[in-house]
Amino acid sequence: MLYLNNLGYHPPASPTPILQEITLELAPQEMGLIIGPSGSGKTTLLEILAGLAEGNRGSVSWGSQVLDSYELQYLVGLVFQFPERHFCGGTIIEELRLGHPEITLEQVQTALEEVGLDHLSLSTSPQVLSGGQQRRLALAVQLIRQPNILLLDEPTAGLDWSMRHQLAKLLARLKDHWTLLIVTHDAGELLEMSDRCWRIDQGRLTAIAPHLAYSNE
Repeated sequence: MLYLNNLGYHPPASPTPILQEITLELAPQEMGLIIGPSGSGKTTLLEILAGLAEGNRGSVSWGSQVLDSYELQYLVGLVFQFPERHFCGGTIIEELRLGHPEITLEQVQTALEEVGLDHLSLSTSPQVLSGGQQRRLALAVQLIRQPNILLLDEPTAGLDWSMRHQLAKLLARLKDHWTLLIVTHDAGELLEMSDRCWRIDQGRLTAIAPHLAYSNE
């Protein structure tokens, strides 16, 4: 179980806190959805959960263990918004093994099967893949590390309707084996498959029922 207890983040250069008393719970194999406009603190929250930044107050726990930023880097896998812009490998297998040369071919194939890309040649360049395939590869890059929690920042951004639908179906399947926390300003088809839903505004998080996510907007 992921616990956030009164998590706050107020950098010195900001006149107001970016995150204020964030509290949530997310059980294994659940999908949590955080909806909010640009500038509401969504990406900052993911960066703290991924160990890339540190909150000024509160705590992050997995089960009964309170985790620091170093430990979170091993617990969590983060897929950035437009992850294809961060690809560095010349081929699919290079991208999957980047920084992890010990990863076996079997592990590579398993990760690609998870995201429906096992039909592609491992020598294919990530740059020639379609937008939807690139998002799937970015997921595989994180899944191959076997994280406890998968974080996704605006996973459907920039995709057409068909690719959004396909990616949503994939995320629904991944929920059978992984814990997912997604932040977005446009939940769309992700709403119907989410187990827990929150709205974030000006750094404050409020739990809402998924079917009420767009009420009173």
